[in-house]
Amino acid sequence: MPLARALLRPAILWPALLLLIVLLYLLGLGSPYAPTNGDEMVYIHIARVTTESGHWLPLQSELAGMRNTKPPLLIWQAIVASNWGSHWSQLWLRLPSVGYTFATTALLAFFTWRMTGKRRTACLAAALYLLYFSTFRYGRVYLTSAPETFWLALPMWWLLWLRTRRIEPPRSPTACGSLPPQGANPAWDGPAPGSAVLTTPANPGWLAYSLFGVAMGLGCAYKSFALVAPASAALWCALLWSGPTLNWKTVLRTTAGVTWSALIGVGLFALWFVLDPDPAAVWQEFVVGENAGKMSNTMGYWQAALSGPYPMWTQLLAYPVNAGLLAFTCLGLCWLAVRRGLHWRNYAQLDPAQRVLLVWLLVWLIVFMLPSQRSDRYVIPAVPALAMAMAMLWQHIGRIWSVATLLLLAPALVMLARISWVIGELDVGVPMLSALAVLVSAVGLLAVFLGLFNARWTRNASLLACAAVYACFGLMVAPLSRPEANYSPAIQARMQGQRVAVPNGFTGQFERYRFVLPGAGIFPFDAESRNTGERYPDMPAPERLQRLLTEFDAVVWLQDNEEQAEPTCLPHCELLAQRWHIRSRHKSGEITLDNIWDPQDWLFSREWLLVKKAP
Repeated sequence: MPLARALLRPAILWPALLLLIVLLYLLGLGSPYAPTNGDEMVYIHIARVTTESGHWLPLQSELAGMRNTKPPLLIWQAIVASNWGSHWSQLWLRLPSVGYTFATTALLAFFTWRMTGKRRTACLAAALYLLYFSTFRYGRVYLTSAPETFWLALPMWWLLWLRTRRIEPPRSPTACGSLPPQGANPAWDGPAPGSAVLTTPANPGWLAYSLFGVAMGLGCAYKSFALVAPASAALWCALLWSGPTLNWKTVLRTTAGVTWSALIGVGLFALWFVLDPDPAAVWQEFVVGENAGKMSNTMGYWQAALSGPYPMWTQLLAYPVNAGLLAFTCLGLCWLAVRRGLHWRNYAQLDPAQRVLLVWLLVWLIVFMLPSQRSDRYVIPAVPALAMAMAMLWQHIGRIWSVATLLLLAPALVMLARISWVIGELDVGVPMLSALAVLVSAVGLLAVFLGLFNARWTRNASLLACAAVYACFGLMVAPLSRPEANYSPAIQARMQGQRVAVPNGFTGQFERYRFVLPGAGIFPFDAESRNTGERYPDMPAPERLQRLLTEFDAVVWLQDNEEQAEPTCLPHCELLAQRWHIRSRHKSGEITLDNIWDPQDWLFSREWLLVKKAP
C-alpha cells in the first residue's frame, strides 16, 4: 500500500496525465483519419507540386484559383520536412506541427510555474492546452495553426519573463494567520502581487523590439500579414497596462517600439513579393482575394455584423468553441471573469503578469470581431493564455461547469466504443485494438461516474474523460490506418504510371490517393483542376462509371448506397481491390435516432478499384 499511495500523489499523477496526453498527439499522427481541416489536402497538393518543380518559388498548383492562398513558409516547411519529396508521407509532413505545439506547451507550462510557483498548476495548464480541440485539430496536422501560435507568442513570453522576474522583499515578523499583503488577489493561483518587486526594466530596448518584429514576421509568413495587427495591439496594450508607470513618455516610447516591430514584421512578409517571380499574382490572389475580401461584404458592414453569415456575437464564443470538449468549463471561466469584472477593483489588483494574460486574450478577441468574415480559429494564437488563466483559476470555476462537461463526454465515449466494436467486426478490424478502445472508453466512463458523484474529483475527472475520448478515437481508426487496410503492394505496383480516376468530394481531397497509390497518375473526376474538369456530373452513376472506365486505366469508385453489394459495372469490369471508406459530410436525414446505434449503415461504405475487363 505505501507504493500505491506514492503513485497516487499529485506529484506523480499530473506528470503522468500530461505524458499520456503527449503520447495521444503521436498516436495515429500519419493516419488519414486524424482530425484536421478540410483544406489540408489542398495545401499538401500545393506543397507537392511546388516540390516537384524543384524551385522554392513561385508556388505551384493544379487547382484553379488555389496557388498563392497561403504564404510560402507553410509550403517550404513541407519541402524541408520531406527532404524535397523523398519522405512524402503524412507523418513527415505533420511532424513539424507537433514540434511547434510541444514547444508552445513547454513555454506556457514554464511561465505558469513562474507565475504560481506550483508544478501541478503548470502541468494543468499544459494538459488543458493540449486537450483543447483547436490544439488537437490544428496543432498536429499539416494545415496547422501551431507555427504562427509559437512565433506570435514569443513577444508575450518575453514580456511575461520581464514581468515575473522578482526579488523577495525583506521579511518582517507577522502573526500566524495574518491577512495577505495589500493588493493580493486570492482569485488567482499565484503569489500575491505585493510580495515581490520587479528587478528588470519596465520596457524592452530597441534590440528586443527588433526581435519582436522578426518573430511577428515569421508568424505572418505562415498565415497572413494581417496577424501583425492583433499581435502588435496585444503587445502595446500589455506593455502599458502591466508596466510600473504610465505617462506620456512611456506611451510614446512604447508606441514607437511596437510600431518598429510591426514594420519589421510586415517587411519580412513583404520579401515574398521581392523573391517571387510573379509578384502581381501574389498581390491579386493573396492580398486582394484572400485577405481584402474578408473585410468587405455586399450586405453592408453593420447589417452583416448583426445578421450576416458571420455575425459579430458569435465571435464572443470563440474561446469556448476552441476549447471544444472543454467548452462548458471555458464558459465557466468566462462567467467567473465577467462576474468579477463587475467590481473593477478585482482587475486593478491583478499583478503585472496576470494583466499580460488578460490583455492577450481580450485584444485578440476584439481585433477579430472587426473583419466581415469572422472565425473562432482566428484567435488560436491567444489560446495559450486561455489555458494558463484557466489553470490558475481552476479551483474557482464552479463545479457545475465541469459536471456539464462530464455529461457531454459520457455519450461521446459510449458512441466511440460502439463504433470501435463495429470496426472490430469488419474484415479489416483488429480485435485487440477494438477491445482496447472499448477498455479506454470504460475508463473514461468510470472517470465520468466518479466525477459526478465525488465533488473533489469532478474537475480533474473531466480532464481524464476528455483524454479518453481522444484516445478512443485514435484507437478506433487505427485498424483503418494500417497498411493491411489499404491497397496491397502488388496493387500499388500495378498502378505505377497508370491514369487513375478518383472521387474528390471536397476541394483537393483527391490528393489523398497519392499516399494510397504512390506513383499513379491521379485525376479527380468530380473537381476542376488544370488537367481535368468535372466529368459527366449529370450522368446516372452506372453510365458515368462505364464512361470513366473507357477513358482511364483504372477508376476508384465509392459505393452508391448501403444496399449496393458490388459495383454496377460487373461483370464487364474487373474488381482489382476494395477497402473501407469512412463517409463524411452527411446529408440531412442520413443519421437519425433510429440508426444512430448502427454506424455500419451511415459511417462506412466500400471503395472499389476497378479496371475495364480485357476483351
